[in-house]
Amino acid sequence: MSGPLALADRLAEVAEVTERYAADTDRAAAFPVDALAALRRTGLLGLLVPAAYGGLDGSVRELVTAAQALGRSDMSVGMVFAMHCQQSAALVHHGGARLRKELLPRVAAGELYLASVTTETGKGGHLLSAHAQLAETDGTLAFDRFAPIVTGGTHADGFLVTMRSPSQDATADEVSLVFAHRDQVEITPSGDWQPMGMRASHSVALRLTGRVPAHQVVGEQGGFHRIAAEVFGPLAHTGWSAVWLGTAAGALSRVLRLLRSPSGRERFDLSSELLLTRLSRSRKRLDTVHALLQQTLRTLESGQDLSVPARQLQLNALKITAAEECHAAVDDLVTALGLRHGYLQDSPTRLERALRDLRSAALNYSNDRLHLADGRLALRDQGVGFA
Repeated sequence: MSGPLALADRLAEVAEVTERYAADTDRAAAFPVDALAALRRTGLLGLLVPAAYGGLDGSVRELVTAAQALGRSDMSVGMVFAMHCQQSAALVHHGGARLRKELLPRVAAGELYLASVTTETGKGGHLLSAHAQLAETDGTLAFDRFAPIVTGGTHADGFLVTMRSPSQDATADEVSLVFAHRDQVEITPSGDWQPMGMRASHSVALRLTGRVPAHQVVGEQGGFHRIAAEVFGPLAHTGWSAVWLGTAAGALSRVLRLLRSPSGRERFDLSSELLLTRLSRSRKRLDTVHALLQQTLRTLESGQDLSVPARQLQLNALKITAAEECHAAVDDLVTALGLRHGYLQDSPTRLERALRDLRSAALNYSNDRLHLADGRLALRDQGVGFA
């Protein structure tokens, strides 16, 4: 990564701002505008943008490092960042030359925070289908799109939107990805955002209506399946898992600091076999996720074909395992510390918030849906090979 500041310095600045406001944004279910301002200011929105466009020229490994660090401070901020990077990577690898020239310098400068619009009522979270269809007229594309979940959408500067391709006979599986700038669409929020956790992600429902030039299609018309396989899927599973691991690791770190503090030594019996066993179980869960994350990173860095069943299974296993084990690790800590420091909101361990936030992990592109996909993939891999 290039630039006058090291990645760690940029992350430290964002983390300091995030820590300052995290309790307030969680309580109010408000988007972390100050953390986003810090992401803009430090250039981290351009982490994956090539240096030729003014970006930091970062790697997927550096994305994972950043996502994990931000997850330690606030899972909502970490997820907002990871999902933005997923969108920017789609532009980098699949945007046309004109679109890259128009957008990537602005992403690198912190002027374009990108939101993802892939959810749609009636399709059950299926990423590779779309009901709403583009309408093509005189070199422009009109759309009317409702999405029940858009993370940070009311604060985004631009959107990457999945739509059914405009041809008259296009099926729901012929999906295109379209960029729309905030100035090109009318944005209508719908409903309130009062979830159990991930409250600062402010993932309210939005209706987007507008018209964009035809060159703002990312990739080919109907070619979103390729973008999903090469960018959306891999970066979602690695980025999200890194955030979840950071959130759980931050929780364990705060617990250990409490236990080793003078007040903690007075309150807790550090020789308790039950306490030690629960700490061990929590740490083991996180080491398992970390090991699988690092192995998956090596697979991505190898440049090998990700459509091979064994590699798809590895990517899905990372997401499923991270979602389950990070939540379970924090749940172990809640049980280990008890009511005062495990369950109450005002504990310095912040386990209550981490547990609420991590409960969303298995629902964020449902683990059940991935298990169904993995069952089909397993049937194609009779030799049971590994990535």
